[in-house]
Amino acid sequence: MKIIEANLNRKISALRGNEYFDDLPEPMLVDIAGHTALREYQRGDVLFWEGDPCDGLFIVQQGSAKIFRLSPQGRQYIVRILQEGDTFAEVPAFDEGTNPANVEALEACRVWVIDSQKLRELVKAHPAFSQKVLVNFGRMLRGMVRMVSEMAFYQVTHRLARLIAEMPQDNSAPHWTQEQLAARLGTVREVVARSMKELERSGAIQVKDRRIQIMDREIFDQWAQPN
Repeated sequence: MKIIEANLNRKISALRGNEYFDDLPEPMLVDIAGHTALREYQRGDVLFWEGDPCDGLFIVQQGSAKIFRLSPQGRQYIVRILQEGDTFAEVPAFDEGTNPANVEALEACRVWVIDSQKLRELVKAHPAFSQKVLVNFGRMLRGMVRMVSEMAFYQVTHRLARLIAEMPQDNSAPHWTQEQLAARLGTVREVVARSMKELERSGAIQVKDRRIQIMDREIFDQWAQPN
């Protein structure tokens, strides 16, 4: 990790482009910018580990990273893939606890980090900012409930189809290995491989050059939205 020099205007521009800060007045943005830093990480770098003290709120400027947890046996579960513009580490940044998960760079990436103490001061002093925090936390909680429900109620093949449905269908989409798909779905590579073959045999998808392409939307939707 290294710190990248960034002037005040660049910091304010980054803050204005984020949903937490987009409508704050200029003097507030200038104040927050004084507590904001730009970091650069290379592929494979760990931004932080579960249990580490929290440095602040992170915003992805460019590149991608993954949030993941590790089981006692060392198996990885990918909670979320982070792309440009995404924020993360909100929970420890606001509740003063340690980081609840690990984050690793999937490619060279740059992230803005806004100091936790400054964020907590904003919550106390500005009700409108507090409301934004609550709305975002509510959205995250709903997403977690959805993920838990899918793991409880849907078979891996259905969950795999739903995950594929979220991926861009063009060359800009990141390539996921079967190990990464398994980690995202909370299963193992062998089960993902069988589910992939099942989707292919049904005519829903085609795997070419290690990329997944939806071939028959009607059939695919039956897998992605099971009754």
